[in-house]
Amino acid sequence: MSDPFEAAAQRVLTAFRRQRPLRAGSLIITLFGDSLAPRGGSISLASLIAVMASFGLGERLVRTAVGRLARDGWLEAHRAGRLSYYGLSKLGRARFAEATRRIYSAPPRVWSGRWTLVFAQGDGRSRRRLRSDLEWLGFGQIGAGCFAHPDADIARVRRELEEPALLDSALALEASAVSPDGDRRIISRGWNLEQLEARYRRFLQLFSPLLDAARRSRPRTTEASLIVRTLLIHEYRRIHLRDPQLPHALLPPNWPGAAAYDLTRTLYRLVFRVADGHLSGIATTRRGNLPEPVRSLARRFGKPRT
Repeated sequence: MSDPFEAAAQRVLTAFRRQRPLRAGSLIITLFGDSLAPRGGSISLASLIAVMASFGLGERLVRTAVGRLARDGWLEAHRAGRLSYYGLSKLGRARFAEATRRIYSAPPRVWSGRWTLVFAQGDGRSRRRLRSDLEWLGFGQIGAGCFAHPDADIARVRRELEEPALLDSALALEASAVSPDGDRRIISRGWNLEQLEARYRRFLQLFSPLLDAARRSRPRTTEASLIVRTLLIHEYRRIHLRDPQLPHALLPPNWPGAAAYDLTRTLYRLVFRVADGHLSGIATTRRGNLPEPVRSLARRFGKPRT
């Protein structure tokens, strides 16, 4: 009889491989952000190809994806003789630092009642680029050229923009609505919470059986654990990084984002050490084995239970 955890992991992997288009670059970004950034942020191309083979991604697809990520400024390529290595660029490290803070932190429970508003100006290209970056950071568009976020730190926003100068021509303000009805109108204009809720519920439907299986038979299979850890964060971050993290008081009843966070935290804790051991066994850098992970890795999603 097959291990329940392995069987459940295979079902999640099959669901991932059925996605069209199959975005290899996005999955590689997840691997770098979740597993490699805390361990030096670099890997040989050969071992990256070996890791991605576990997900059904072929060598040609991996080579094409990392080349595109390098051209887009996420990764830097290095050569040592005939071997190639890829590491996070300065932009990639900055982006991962912010994404890490958002992914592994608990949803906010309190709110000051203040909104951060950004009024985009400039030419059409600048406005489109600023809109894309602000939406990635969780802002919602509430009017023509006007974007809102509850309590966003504008200094952090500037650091996270691919082109920080885009904010130079924009007007950034802090404001508060005159009533809770005003807050709700901002939310209804800025975000499609029904769509976000549906995505969270699909996530829970996909990963809940896997969590049940992991609880019944503690993961011991290293490859399956790395697959689960990576796909868990991959699917969660694709939803969560679009989530504006609205204050609890303004969310609909029984908001599934909280349940998705709890599931992700629990399943991650069950698999990440075994997964990290598997990665240590197959990944190499220019200096040999992967460096030891930073201490903060063990504190993701809060202090592990003893």
